[in-house]
Amino acid sequence: MATEIGARVFRSRRAVLPEGERPADVVVVDGRITEVAEYASITGHPVEDLGDLALLPGAVDTHVHINEPGRTEWEGFHTATRAAAAGGVTTLIDMPLNSIPPTTTVEHLEVKRQAALGSVFVDVGFWGGAIPGNTGDLEPLHNAGVFGFKSYLSPSGVDEFPHLGTREQLREALAEQARIGARAIIHAEDPQILDAAPSVPGRDYDDYLASRPGASEVAAVEQLLEMAKETGAKVHVLHVSCADVMPVIAKAKAEGVDVTAETCPHYLTLAAEEIPAGNTAFKCCPPIREESNRDRLWEALANGEFVGIVTDHSPSTLGLKLLDTGDFASAWGGIASLQLGLSAIWTEAARRGHSLSDVVRWMSTGTAAFAGLDRKGAIAVGKDADLVAFAPEATQHIEAGRLLHKNPVTPYSGRTLTGVVQATWLRGEKVDVDGAPKGRLLKAAPSSTTDRGRNPTPPRSATKYLTCGWGMEISQWSPAPPCH
Repeated sequence: MATEIGARVFRSRRAVLPEGERPADVVVVDGRITEVAEYASITGHPVEDLGDLALLPGAVDTHVHINEPGRTEWEGFHTATRAAAAGGVTTLIDMPLNSIPPTTTVEHLEVKRQAALGSVFVDVGFWGGAIPGNTGDLEPLHNAGVFGFKSYLSPSGVDEFPHLGTREQLREALAEQARIGARAIIHAEDPQILDAAPSVPGRDYDDYLASRPGASEVAAVEQLLEMAKETGAKVHVLHVSCADVMPVIAKAKAEGVDVTAETCPHYLTLAAEEIPAGNTAFKCCPPIREESNRDRLWEALANGEFVGIVTDHSPSTLGLKLLDTGDFASAWGGIASLQLGLSAIWTEAARRGHSLSDVVRWMSTGTAAFAGLDRKGAIAVGKDADLVAFAPEATQHIEAGRLLHKNPVTPYSGRTLTGVVQATWLRGEKVDVDGAPKGRLLKAAPSSTTDRGRNPTPPRSATKYLTCGWGMEISQWSPAPPCH
């Protein structure tokens, strides 16, 4: 029985725990889980009785473009993190673009952190960027707490974040990240194959799909893994859309390359055959591919070949999406779905016979482990009490204008999704998206010297929290066309 002063109990008949789903009482003290007990066994403390609602750990989304400062009209910390909390995401890691400046120096990182301070409803960390000419900035950024470094192998779509366009540039960036023990996270499409592909303006999605063939992903990943093997770098393949990539990754793993991969809700829940002509809300890079490809992605996911599922929330203004003309070739490429990822995946996962435990493994536990967030991603003793009340059988009809991200566009508009987030708690405190933001900024721990070198290593396993100023610690260490 819990005896701690100030304890609070979260009670559910469907608590999704590391060992599976069962009735449980989850005891929280000072924002952390101190006990997971038998259902209705804890007395003498306030109880949040969820009944038959499922109790999940908050989702951890390691791939989000927030764009503030510089392009805040696309998305900002306040709007993005409100949407995240409403969708059951309690931790996210922001990409180094499309903000101005991009997160490619420590000074730029500080600008971004200052923009986020006091504005986040969930916990937020930051990726750095590796671009031509900033190799000397990578170790200072690593020591300043970024979670790794994003690079593009093809044009990013924004001038201030150029791609690593030569083998020498890629080798230099990977070698430095191997030296300092950082992980490289890579947008992998081959620019030569993209340049050679037909590019036909217009409203036909098949024409757009032909302009970004799966072969471009495969070729880029092959080059990346060859270079990773040569340099000893730890690499992560972002937003895999083409299932042909997965055997290439499996082969490299068997040869000792430290490589991981992710995929996204839109690749797992949408298919090229169903995209209406001119509906550029569906445009992203790499693109949503055919239904048969989607089935193969689900097979890889079920086999444990992905570390997890992340949204790659990459919004823009309505004007940039060109919804009026429907020209896929010219519209901004990015999917806005931060609030909907959990429900979208549960809708399709349940249809395919998967459980809530599977969804938690893909969207919370796996992504937290990938990022080295030891206190996130599970309902277990010692973890932050980042919790979600989820109604798995409830349905919701999606209207873009009612979502909380900044611009009212999403490919899920008009669809009915199964599973509704009823409430979200951050460190045991209910998130009020109409109240004051209470999220914190996360800072990854620098790698020790034993992490560095050519041998595969686990992710950095400690995180600092930052609050109202840069470096203010409030807890101890704890275990082509524009496309994104």
